[in-house]
Amino acid sequence: MLLNISYNRPKIKEQIDKEVGSSFKWLERIKLGGIGSGNLSINSSSIHIHNLLILDNNLNNCGIEIRPKGIIVSFRSLLETYALIIPYYKLKLYKGQSQVYSIYRDNYFIKVDVKEKRHHEFLKKILKHQNDFLQQTRIN
Repeated sequence: MLLNISYNRPKIKEQIDKEVGSSFKWLERIKLGGIGSGNLSINSSSIHIHNLLILDNNLNNCGIEIRPKGIIVSFRSLLETYALIIPYYKLKLYKGQSQVYSIYRDNYFIKVDVKEKRHHEFLKKILKHQNDFLQQTRIN
């Protein structure tokens, strides 16, 4: 689900919380060692996202936030902020070339260049959280 999150709209916040859970509390964030990726450079994307990114001449960057039941990939276009909401059961994360990761949800995808070790570690953390969440839901 691709949403415009530029404005404080309770319905959209509710939708996001329903899909991927509400944001971690402050203490949980510290225990997890952080829940945000920092800036990642977008290499390529699906047509829906690409059409938004080409509207301006800025660098195409995104950030990833870990939530209890999924992730949020956010990026800016013009003066708007967009978010790709991906629950863990729909998340496909692939490592293609040595520094390119592909993040898929249904017909949406974003490929990011990862050059720093901390970003590689962050993407491994996402896979661990996804695995833990899916194992936990299978048991219940």
